[in-house]
Amino acid sequence: MDIAFAQLDERVAKFVLSGASPAFANTFRRAMISEVPTLAIEDVRIYDNTSVLFDEMLTHRLGLIPLRTDLKRYARKDECTCDELGCPVCTATYTLSVEGPRTVYSRDLIPQDPEAAPAEDEIPIIKLASDQKIVLEAHAVVSTGKEHAKWQPTIVCGFKNYPVIVIDENCDGCGMCIEECPRDVLEAVQSGVKVAEGRLELCSMCKLCEKACLAGGIGDTSAIHIRADESRFIFVVEGDGSLPVREIIERALQYIQNKSDDLVEVLTEITGEGADEEVS
Repeated sequence: MDIAFAQLDERVAKFVLSGASPAFANTFRRAMISEVPTLAIEDVRIYDNTSVLFDEMLTHRLGLIPLRTDLKRYARKDECTCDELGCPVCTATYTLSVEGPRTVYSRDLIPQDPEAAPAEDEIPIIKLASDQKIVLEAHAVVSTGKEHAKWQPTIVCGFKNYPVIVIDENCDGCGMCIEECPRDVLEAVQSGVKVAEGRLELCSMCKLCEKACLAGGIGDTSAIHIRADESRFIFVVEGDGSLPVREIIERALQYIQNKSDDLVEVLTEITGEGADEEVS
């Protein structure tokens, strides 16, 4: 298996996964979405809320704010030595005290640990009118998207098969396929048609070019053929700011590796038990 990055920064990654099966590619996608832990607000103690939102709606909005997460600093509550009572190792604490008239933003959520601040400052929470106020204390814990979507570290996480475009020698260069392509993947050359440089990965495999070629009446078969490479996949991953996208990828792969090791261990134990029974 090989990963080749076309783009990799703090929030966005685009890469090609080669030498893998569709099943593994989908497992990888699901692991990045639902198996990478992050911080999210879980418990809120409201002291005063005279806004137009019910307490439950307000806390729901707070829970969806992405929080910067240092997984070397924070542990899951069920793995902490505090017996899930809540301590600085497993819980991040925030306070919010605002009065109207004004719009309340995520930057108004004050963290006890500055390293666990909201990932974005300009996320609107609520608009307060005159004489309206909110005073609360919130507690964030580490969990995964499998439990609730608020713990998902990704905004976008998907893949598609790598496209393969083959143009036969009998192409007469009529250009109908070029006109039909919605993503300008093809271009005209003296000998006929070819894939434009650097645009192959933009192909959506809609096969409109094939239909246009057939409509041109060259023969019973199209001179251009579109198919998918079953062992290569184009991934696009965008994080919500809680974790660097590189860490999301690495932790998802580590999760798959750990699960694979656990399965091998179980299968080895089963095989060993069977061998002992045969000997006895």
